[in-house]
Amino acid sequence: MKGKVCLITGATSGIGLETAKQLARLGATVIVVGRNASKGAMVVSQLRQQTGNAQIEFMHADLSSQKEIRALAEQFKRKYARLDVLVNNAGIVKIFRAESVDGIEMTWAVNHLAYFLLTNLMLDVLNASAPARIVNVSSAMHWQARIHFNDVEFKRGYNPLTTYCHSKLANIMFTYELARRLEGTGVTANALHPGGVRTNLLASNGWLFRWIAQPIFNLHAVSVEEGAQTSVYLATSPEVEGVTGKYFVRCQPRPSSPASYDESAQKKLWEVSEKMTGMLTTAYR
Repeated sequence: MKGKVCLITGATSGIGLETAKQLARLGATVIVVGRNASKGAMVVSQLRQQTGNAQIEFMHADLSSQKEIRALAEQFKRKYARLDVLVNNAGIVKIFRAESVDGIEMTWAVNHLAYFLLTNLMLDVLNASAPARIVNVSSAMHWQARIHFNDVEFKRGYNPLTTYCHSKLANIMFTYELARRLEGTGVTANALHPGGVRTNLLASNGWLFRWIAQPIFNLHAVSVEEGAQTSVYLATSPEVEGVTGKYFVRCQPRPSSPASYDESAQKKLWEVSEKMTGMLTTAYR
């Protein structure tokens, strides 16, 4: 991966951090994206020491804010002329319904719209760097969902599990539609299920979830090293050079849910996402 530039969201902890570490060990230039600047600086220092790679940088962005996502893209492009791998990894679970600074339900804003907006903002530099790869972290939980086009923000009947599954289905449908739009460009897009991983996914919901619910979940979860394996595989392996529009589990392509293959729903989701981000993508239709 020497000479290649990789940007990873949600990379200051969990599988994002492990993905950053492994890519750095392979010699890549790694941009770690997170919302906590002091933690980001600490992570960069640790990664440089652990990997012996000095080409690691932190860029700040709260991915629930579309303004900050746009600022992130601008900051990246001012410094880098290429992007070989974009890993959309950041994700949240909100036990209680909350809205972003843009007035959008938080899970939808971070887990789906951030993927959509950041990816489209980066497509010009990804295309210029082709062959390049987009890796979208989803979840097997998507099997339990369908897209609620009449209420994608769950303004009525909010349920944290349903909302999370809904956003993870959106990740896969976005990946499939994106891959179709990028055919012939040399830029690939694939999604993956990392497994039930020992992370802090529930920790932002207060002390009860940080100190009780999250540790109980982690008793039955896989390590971050195992959880990051498929992300790293899709980012680096020559075996998937040119492979696009697939869903991977344990580094193998697997079928996703029947709902995820609905092309009319994929297109509709794309149009809804355009409207909610103000990101018109006519160049990639």
